[in-house]
Amino acid sequence: MVIRTDSPVAAAASPTPRDILCPILSLANNMGASQSEHEFKDLAERTGFSLDQIKNLHQRFKWLTNHQETLRQEDFEKVSHLSLNPIKGQIVKAFFDKRNFGKHEVGLVEEIGFEEFLMVMSHFKLPNKKLTDEDTEDVRTEKLRFLFNMHDTDNDGTITLEEYRHLVEKLLSTCETLEQDTSLAIADAAMLEVARITVGHMEPHEVYEGITFEQFQQILKGVQIETKMNVRFLQMDTTTMRCGK
Repeated sequence: MVIRTDSPVAAAASPTPRDILCPILSLANNMGASQSEHEFKDLAERTGFSLDQIKNLHQRFKWLTNHQETLRQEDFEKVSHLSLNPIKGQIVKAFFDKRNFGKHEVGLVEEIGFEEFLMVMSHFKLPNKKLTDEDTEDVRTEKLRFLFNMHDTDNDGTITLEEYRHLVEKLLSTCETLEQDTSLAIADAAMLEVARITVGHMEPHEVYEGITFEQFQQILKGVQIETKMNVRFLQMDTTTMRCGK
């Protein structure tokens, strides 16, 4: 895909990292026991969750699955807040994306168990205050990788212009007065800005392939993802949950 540097763009702001994060975090309000204490302790060691947090999440999982052993994409229809989310499809798929299970695998699965559910939810856990700077950076990288995977839908290691256009269209779909050509122009303008930041000057004939993970990290360098992308798992039964200031 060729992005021309002389193409006209709409004079509107492109979605910010906060616009992408908030729809994801809003899902946790509606999510969640037969597993043994030993199994929970093993999961606690692997995810960093406390036993109380795991028990709380297990209750959410059983509610979603109607007390079945596995969770399917259609089970997320029970989450009423999610139906209003413009990127509902991408959020749901993140729970079935093998890249988010911590096993270095790729592809989508049709259903997941509680272990996989917990591994995905662990991306929203606040980092331990006792972590070293190196460990905190690792947590940040994992959270950024999770976000990157959501938008790199074909798993080619790049968020292409088409993938970014799709994201922008979804995020702006609730604005009824905004025409499709305008949302595409906003996406093109945002991608050009990324190219300017990460690549530098581009000639009109040059091709910008898309955003790599390294560039994604560079773009969000000033955003404290490690603390902003979190859910308080012992307070998930509240009726509303908003992104923090």
